[in-house]
Amino acid sequence: MKNKKVVILEPGYSSYSAERKILSEVSAELAVVSEDASFDEVISAVKDAEVILLRDRPLPANIIEHMEKIKGIVRYGVGYDNVDCAYATERKIAVANVPDYGADAVAEYALGLMLTASRQISLRDREVRLGAWNIAEKAPMRLMYGKTLGLVSFGRIAKCFLAKASAMGLERVLVHDPYVSAEECAKYNVIPVDIDTLCREADFISLHAPLTEDTRYIINQQRLELMKSTTVIVNTGRGGLIDETALYHALANKKIFAAGIDVFEKEPALNGHPLFALTNCVVSDHTAWYSVESCMELQTKAAQEAVRILSGAQPKHWVNRW
Repeated sequence: MKNKKVVILEPGYSSYSAERKILSEVSAELAVVSEDASFDEVISAVKDAEVILLRDRPLPANIIEHMEKIKGIVRYGVGYDNVDCAYATERKIAVANVPDYGADAVAEYALGLMLTASRQISLRDREVRLGAWNIAEKAPMRLMYGKTLGLVSFGRIAKCFLAKASAMGLERVLVHDPYVSAEECAKYNVIPVDIDTLCREADFISLHAPLTEDTRYIINQQRLELMKSTTVIVNTGRGGLIDETALYHALANKKIFAAGIDVFEKEPALNGHPLFALTNCVVSDHTAWYSVESCMELQTKAAQEAVRILSGAQPKHWVNRW
């Protein structure tokens, strides 16, 4: 009997030994398609695949339509907006993600960005390396202690972030999430508010929402204008949650204090991106999810989803149920 075939598009991990070991349990072979493979090479590789594993590479209908044996698509990570789910559903192809990994990694990183931006750590590092000393009030810093935190979305990662940020001595925590009940908010001692109230009253804002039609540009020019001049905003969710042009102007004109941005609307963000020129904006390369431990957890859980699909079972995190 011919082995089942699983194809990885857009490889990005140093090793796939975890996937190979797990997939061997159901006699599945693993094929890894080079990131610079041509369209025809991709089509040839996926033609007889039963499961696709992918990271951020777009997977549109004009690729999926060539998959003759496909049963499922598994996205390494939480978001799956790079997959044409509508077409996959039409073809009765299960799409799954891995939402239950790396919460601590993202939460730690988000808090790190918040502290780096508010305490001007990266700026101070550059200045000292260039010979400056006793910078003090020339580069003001803000404390989290005694301030108000605003969380946009209150899912698993945001709750993990709250647990860590609470150690900073916050006065209160505001949450905007229309899908979370008042009872759930009370359980965590947070205050449910609308997004405008959160923008107006929070000193520190952390974005953890998925990117949907409702959340795209949830932080726009009008809401940035509601914020205090001392507000620090951090985004480890999705780039499209913030209007980057409006954010640039708010930071450049000191309408808000600082930002920590790990995700961009277009990735990779290229040299010359306006935010890169600002000393009150800390940037990184969509890396909040990563740690050695979280990477292994992600690869393992994605492979386990593939095994479920190959075995005829429902994926644990099936996102396009019909």
